[in-house]
Amino acid sequence: MAYKRILLKLSGEQLAGSHQFGVDPEVAKYLAAEIKKVTDTDCRVVIIAGGGNMVRGAEVAGNGIRRVTADQMGMLSGLMNAMALNDIFESQGLQSRCVSNIYATQLAESYSYRLAEKHLERGRVLIIAGGSGRPYVTHDTAAVMLGLELDCEMVFKSTKVDGVYDKDPAKFDDAVKLDHITLQQAIENPSIKVMDKAALGLAAEQGMKITVFNLDTPGNFMRLVAGEAIGTVIS
Repeated sequence: MAYKRILLKLSGEQLAGSHQFGVDPEVAKYLAAEIKKVTDTDCRVVIIAGGGNMVRGAEVAGNGIRRVTADQMGMLSGLMNAMALNDIFESQGLQSRCVSNIYATQLAESYSYRLAEKHLERGRVLIIAGGSGRPYVTHDTAAVMLGLELDCEMVFKSTKVDGVYDKDPAKFDDAVKLDHITLQQAIENPSIKVMDKAALGLAAEQGMKITVFNLDTPGNFMRLVAGEAIGTVIS
């Protein structure tokens, strides 16, 4: 395998599947099967799931709801997603643990570096909830932060499309897929919105590579971890 430890960033919208809200169990079961192919090769997997299928903090702020409170609501949405994934993964025979960067000890173990390392060393999929635990920081930025902290070799960002395009492929028929771009290009190009600029800036500063790909294609995740060129590499 090309990688021994990676971080997979999932979107909340992806977890909703065909529903407009919540977690689609069939999507979670599919993810469990795709991830198990990777963990069976002894590659350690860290997962962060956003909360956009329930509450997107920046969008609910206002009308009396403070931005800090709104972001905390988004973190709680991510925690609910992580809890659902953990249960469904375990029901599918994929060993996993849910740890949280927000204090919710009745629901999940509190995140610490040493605890995270223990779970990874024992071969468990580590699902980290609550983003960074701080407002004004997206789940994308938290993914890069935690990928660095846990010595992941790559951050894999799952999207609805098969990589990064020079402009929105949903709006422009002539959009061109880019196989590779630099982190600086991704930061400077306002048309590239696959990750927020703070996440890309941190990755650039620390030299973390990011691959954007479509996880909905069966086998894509396994092929990526094996070293195949799929999606777009931002490095």
